[in-house]
This record gives sequence, structure tokens and C-alpha cells, in this order.
Amino acid sequence: MIEEPLTGGNVSAEVMRVGDTVRRPTTPSVNAFLQHLEREGFEHAPRYVGTDDEGRQLLSWVPGQMRDALGPASLDELASVGGVIRQFHDASASFVVPEGAVWNVPIPPDRHDLIVHHDLAPWNLVVEQDQLTFIDWDGCGPGSRLWDLSYAAHGFAVIHAGMPVAEVAGRLAALVDGYRLDHADRVSLVPMLARRTRSMHDLLVAGDRDGVQPWARLFAEGHGDHWGGVTTYLSQHEGEWARALGV
Repeated sequence: MIEEPLTGGNVSAEVMRVGDTVRRPTTPSVNAFLQHLEREGFEHAPRYVGTDDEGRQLLSWVPGQMRDALGPASLDELASVGGVIRQFHDASASFVVPEGAVWNVPIPPDRHDLIVHHDLAPWNLVVEQDQLTFIDWDGCGPGSRLWDLSYAAHGFAVIHAGMPVAEVAGRLAALVDGYRLDHADRVSLVPMLARRTRSMHDLLVAGDRDGVQPWARLFAEGHGDHWGGVTTYLSQHEGEWARALGV
């Protein structure tokens, strides 16, 4: 069958569409995790359907539009995204990590509570009518709910430095309310927002310094400036985020 390269990602390579499947290199650990999510009834990820003769992961093809091509999400959409992320984390909590599991996680997370996505963002969300499907699970691995949720807040609620603070506060509240985050975790989330974006900035800076790809390329393209600017913006307005989250 004809292999059609899928482009658009900043990090993943060698992703091919073949008929109704997507094929990509990955690890057995990721395959086992996707199978677990399906058994738990999580319907917002591609299905793992096997491995081809080259050892590549076979996933179900997900039709629809990428969320980042549709402009900023509405408050109702943000609440829905937050609900999907909560469903995912709840399904992940019962996963038993296989012995000798291998994950591709370039940034050390805050904790190792459960397996998280690490790149929950509009550029990894496919929208088809009312169905929301997160893709690009090859970077999943140990982390925490707040580590994952704070990264999602960057892409879905903050978007870029310089946005009106009141607008971002409302968007952040919609996402977090949709997740049904409790009070104690809301308190912890506020400083985590800047900590998480700073971790991405630091990865890009180190990649540029050491010539490690694809981080050096992304830094040269301006991604380092973006993440650094967002980190400063988030740090400067922690009081506003706390008030918006009711803490």
C-alpha cells in the first residue's frame, strides 16, 4: 500500500499514513499504554491495532481538523478539553507499568505519579464534530496530573505572552473547571504553570548550546523566545491566576 508522509509536527519524524492506519516508530511501553486506555473506555486517543513488519506501531487513522488550525477555543470548548484530560488521567491511574518500560521523555517531570501525555496541546488535538482525539502519544511517560495540565494550559489557555490578563484568566478557569480540579491542586497549579513552561525553555536553550536536535533547530526558529516570554508572563501574573481559580 502507498505510504503518505504526515507532516506538521516539530519533533516526530517518520510518521506515515497507510490506508486507515498511521505508522510510526515507538516502544512496546507506549503500545501497552494505548491498549490500556482502550480497555478503560477512554475514547479520545487513536486505537493501537498492531505492529507492521518493520516493527512500527500501527494506529487507527483519526479524521478531522487539527485544533490549532481553528483559532482559539471558546470557553465551552476549553471546559470540554479539560474534561477529556481528566478522563485520560483517571484512566491512566490504573495502568501497571511493564517491567523494563522505555519512555521517550526529554524533560524530567515533577513527579512519577502516573503515565501522562507530556504534549497535550492544540497541535495534537484532532476535532471531528463533537469528537476530540489527542494524538502523538510517542512522548508519553511518567509524570503528574498537574505537570500535564499545566502544559495544556499553555497551549489552550495562555497561547502567547502579552494576551490580556483577564482573558487568559477566564480561559484558564474554564479549562481547570472542566478538569474538576480540587482546591488543594488549584493552589499547587498556580506556580506550576510557569515552572512547566520554564522547563520547555530550558530544554531548548540546552539543545541550542549542545547542538542537540530537534531542540537546537526549534530554538533557532524562535521557540526559545516564545517559551521564555510565556514563562515571564505567567510568573508576573500569578495573583490573577490564583483569583481566577478561586484560591
